[in-house]
Amino acid sequence: MSAASPSTARKPSARDRLLAAANELFYAEGVHTVGIDRIIERAGVAKASLYSTFGSKDELVRAYLEGRHEQRRARLLAGLERYDDPRDRLLGVFELLSERAEATGYRGCAFYNASAESPPGSPAEQVSDATRAWTRGLFLELARDAGARDPAALADQMVVLYDGATAGARMDRNTRAPLVARDIAATLLAAATL
Repeated sequence: MSAASPSTARKPSARDRLLAAANELFYAEGVHTVGIDRIIERAGVAKASLYSTFGSKDELVRAYLEGRHEQRRARLLAGLERYDDPRDRLLGVFELLSERAEATGYRGCAFYNASAESPPGSPAEQVSDATRAWTRGLFLELARDAGARDPAALADQMVVLYDGATAGARMDRNTRAPLVARDIAATLLAAATL
């Protein structure tokens, strides 16, 4: 089967183009700094397309963050597949964060950034809360698999370390911050599994 020629290749839908523009602009500049007109211009769609697809900017923000969550979840779960030992899997989360922090254009956590700019109860806060619950659940599962006596307490500690590593990598422009957090996590893990 031959590949489609550029003239017959399917153009991304208006929804896909809007989400791509939102992903680029919201992550780089912030959800409240970037106006609808810039998203529409970048996506190359009519204003009516945005409103017929998402209904409002808040719902575009929701879709943007839900997409980021799915990408993050898939990236983490796929990355953790390289580790066989349950302890290495838990610590591997910090190694994967370090790899992410080294990427060009890294601006920290999209969820922290969006929720900090948004009012309580907003779609940004709702998706960010769901993402944090997923992250906490991942650490809980990993702590349980690693044999922690109190997996919930270790998961809470890992979330705080993850938050600090994320902020340190961005604010200090220190891509090694997640690896420092990994070393601390190893000490906590050892103490939690004695």
